[in-house]
Order: sequence, then C-alpha cells, then structure tokens
Amino acid sequence: MDKLELPANIRSLFSADTFVEIMQLQGQVYRDVAGRRTIQLKLADGSYFVKQHFGVGWREIVKSFLSLKKPILGAQTEVNAIRKLDEIGIDTTPLVGYGIKGINPATQQSFVITQDLGDIISLEDLCADWRSNPPDANFKRRLIIAVADVAAKLHKNGVNHRDFYICHLCLDAPALKQNQIKLYLIDLHRMLIHREISIGDNVKDIAALYFSSMDAGLTSRDYLRFKRYYSSGVSGCMPYFWRQVEHRANKLYAKFHGDKFQKRLATEKAALRK
Repeated sequence: MDKLELPANIRSLFSADTFVEIMQLQGQVYRDVAGRRTIQLKLADGSYFVKQHFGVGWREIVKSFLSLKKPILGAQTEVNAIRKLDEIGIDTTPLVGYGIKGINPATQQSFVITQDLGDIISLEDLCADWRSNPPDANFKRRLIIAVADVAAKLHKNGVNHRDFYICHLCLDAPALKQNQIKLYLIDLHRMLIHREISIGDNVKDIAALYFSSMDAGLTSRDYLRFKRYYSSGVSGCMPYFWRQVEHRANKLYAKFHGDKFQKRLATEKAALRK
C-alpha cells in the first residue's frame, strides 16, 4: 500500500524518489524514539514538522495485541486524527502531506508533514508558576471552560487522544497577548477514533489531563468547573466515572514521580541534547 500526497510546492523540492528523500530529511529533533522521529525544518516558503516512522516491528505489534491495544503502525493514524479534528471543530496542526510505503505492518514506513503553528505556548509551561503566581481569575475560568470544551468535543464524537496531557494543549501566543484564548491540540499520533463512545478510554484521557494539572495550583472549585462543563456535553459521567478518573490520575502521579520513571525521562532528555 503505497501513498504519496503532497502539495506541488513541496513535491517540487524533491527528485523522482520523493518518499526516500523525505524519510532522510534532517532538522531540529524534537522527538527520537525507537521507530519514530520528529523534526522541524524549513521547506519551500515555511516552517514544518516532519514525523518519520521507520517501522514498529513485530514485537511491538504483538505486545499491543497482548495488551488488547490497537497497534500504531505509522503516519496514517495522525492523518486520520487531523482530519477528524478538523471535522469536529478542534484546532490542531494543519496537515500538509503524507506518504506510506509497504504493506507489511511491521516494516511499513511512513511520514506526515504538518505546518508549524508558530508562536505557541503549552499549558504546561503557562501554568508552571501558577502555584506561586496565580493567574487572573477570569482568564483561568475561561481557559478551564475552553479545555473542557475540547475534551467534550473529543469524547462525544468517539475520539480519544491517549496522551491527553496539558503539554499537548497549546495556546496561540499572539491571541493570548490580546487576552484571547485560541487552543490547539497537538501530538496526535496515538489518537483513536471509535465507532461508539468508549467510557473506559474517556476515563484514561481525563485522568491524564487531571494528573498533568496536579502541580498547576488549581483549586477544587476549578476542577468542579471543569467537571460541570465537560459533563454537560458527554454521556456516562456518573460519580463512578469521576472516582475512576481520580484513582487513575493518582496512580499516574505516583508513577511519574517515582525513581524509575524519572531516570527514563532524564535519559530521553539527555539523548535529545546530543
């Protein structure tokens, strides 16, 4: 199954073997893990992100199936995710083009090119000092409602991000300077689109969001506001749902702050600095 969809201005930069050349592109590395690399670079008239998938291998596929998870084979997942978010009205990185080569799921290679969003700030960075330097109350209220709206739009449409942390929610910086909230959802390579709403996956998404905001200085009133706005748009938000969210979020928090995870995180950061 070979595919190649690129706009003319990008395709013209490469020779006849466009796919191979794009898979060999170099740039500023943002993520480099087994089988996948994300780089930023200049192409034609703008700045872009290129996510290159080099094949997951049978071991990863079998591991996913044994864990009752759908394996993520390459760029097609992110392409589908971007198109779905466009359809349901959630802002994300605009799709520029993508390519897929091969039919063997273990060795299939692929790439996706997205437009650089420019001057953005993640909610993780925005909230980093909120405990010692609380934000304007009205702004915080509007931001919480905006995040709840994104989460509700995802889940009522059967979509789960699966890495729904505040670092993957970003504000447009120029709009922020005008006291406006324009929110982007990024890093979509694991997103799942279900035919029916998955309450279990919704729990995992909201737990990830809750866990990643635990050090942001939010109050119980802030969390209640999120619950109210999220629950108004999504079915299945009974008390048991929220108990599951809290239990899972606390487990994630303990795991994240454990020695094993912190050592792994330090290793990954050191690799990116090389």
